[in-house]
Amino acid sequence: MRILVVEDEQKVARFLKKGLEAEGFEVEIAEDGEKGEQLARSAQYDLILLDVLLPVKDGFSVLQNLRKDSIKTPVIMLTARTSTEDIVGGLDQGADDYLGKPFSFDVLLARIRSVVRRSKQSQTKLTYKDLTLDTVAHKAYREGTMIELTSREYTLLEYFMHHQGELVTRKELARNVWGYNFDPGTNVIDVYVTHLRKKIDADFKVKLIQTERGKGYYLSDKKLKF
Repeated sequence: MRILVVEDEQKVARFLKKGLEAEGFEVEIAEDGEKGEQLARSAQYDLILLDVLLPVKDGFSVLQNLRKDSIKTPVIMLTARTSTEDIVGGLDQGADDYLGKPFSFDVLLARIRSVVRRSKQSQTKLTYKDLTLDTVAHKAYREGTMIELTSREYTLLEYFMHHQGELVTRKELARNVWGYNFDPGTNVIDVYVTHLRKKIDADFKVKLIQTERGKGYYLSDKKLKF
């Protein structure tokens, strides 16, 4: 999962980057509001941590501009300004949550999980790179080309899309996609992943379904170390 941190206090930015990366997130830092807005528009993020008091352009302005242009990336505001007026203002402009400084890192992680979970539940389209999943029509597209999937292949891909960049074990897939306890003697999961990989990756240069030998699978455009 990719997180954009827009924070001008270098000590806070380093703390967030180090802590979030230790939790397995990909983190990019922007030191001012203008750069933060540019990155939010030019790249895909799962979440934005946005400070309010920023150089060049304040966080409220950044948020307002993003929402005005229908950029719906979940945003958690981070700020020492915790008056009711500030909180209501931020939420009214489209923030998904508001966390006052100083804050506990564990509380921040809980807020991140909550906001991302709500966002995923409300999405009608899931995207990763050039792969799109229409959760209403139950159709998959890559580079705009529709890919025919069986019902089980669709469910498997949807699970991967909800866990982008996360290692998913065979036991998790058995429980959450097939709905039964894992039988170490069956290779049905590996067979389905192979079928799905042929449809999603075979005709494309960039491969998205990766294998971590002996551990499981994950959706990413590059090899990660778990």
